Amino acid sequence: MIFLPETRSSDLSLPFGILYEDNHLIAVNKPVNLLVQGDRTGDPVLAELVREYLREKYKKPGNVFLGVTHRLDRPVSGVVLMAKTGKALSRVNEMFRKKQVKKTYWAIVKDIPRPEEGTLRHYMIKNREQNKSIAYDHPMPGSREAILHYRLVKNLKRCFLLEIDLETGRHHQIRAQLAAIGCPVMGDLKYGYPGSNPGGDISLHARRLSLQHPVKNAVLNLEAPPPDDSIWQSFL
Repeated sequence: MIFLPETRSSDLSLPFGILYEDNHLIAVNKPVNLLVQGDRTGDPVLAELVREYLREKYKKPGNVFLGVTHRLDRPVSGVVLMAKTGKALSRVNEMFRKKQVKKTYWAIVKDIPRPEEGTLRHYMIKNREQNKSIAYDHPMPGSREAILHYRLVKNLKRCFLLEIDLETGRHHQIRAQLAAIGCPVMGDLKYGYPGSNPGGDISLHARRLSLQHPVKNAVLNLEAPPPDDSIWQSFL
C-alpha cells in the first residue's frame, strides 16, 4: 500500500486549485460561491470549468468525460473529487455509498461547543421549499439519522475552529447540526449566524478526503488549503 502525494496547479489563472490529477481522477479546491453542478440560475459551474481545463490541457476535441462524485454547498470551499473515466466514477460512487471515504471539514463558529470534543447525533428533515434542513434530537416522521464527530482545534476567544469528521452525508448536515447546539458556522445567516461574511460565503471548508484509489493499489489523501482571507488566515 502506498500513499499518493498531492499535485498542485501552477496556473494562477484557474479559478480553482488542482490538488491531484492522474488518468482516472482529478481533485480540485473549490472556491466559495461557485456551484459544483448547474442549477436553474445559469451561473458558472465548477464541473464545466474543470471540463474546459481538461479539454484545453489535452487538446481534446468534442465532449470530455467528467463525473462528479460528490458536491459541496455553493458558499462552502474545499476538496471536490471528480472522475475522468466511467470505471473510476462507478467505483468512487460505490465507496461513498458504503461510507468508505473519510470526509473531514473545518468550520469557524461563533461559540465554543460543550464539550470541546464529541459526537453529534441528530435526526434531520429537509425542507425543499426553503432549501434548509432541521436537526432534531429525536426521530421524527420522515427524518434521517445524521452523525458527525467534532473537536476544537483552536480558540481565538472571539471565534473557534472546529475539525469535523462526517459519518453520514445529509443535506446541510454540518450547518444544521452545529446550529442545533448553538454553534452556527460563521456567516451562515440561513442557520442563525447573526451577520454575513464580507464575500457572502460561510466559514466551512472541506479540508480532506481520504479513500482507496479506485484503480491503483494506493491510498489517496487529498488536502485543500482554506481560502486566503483574513478570517481563515487568523487561524493559520
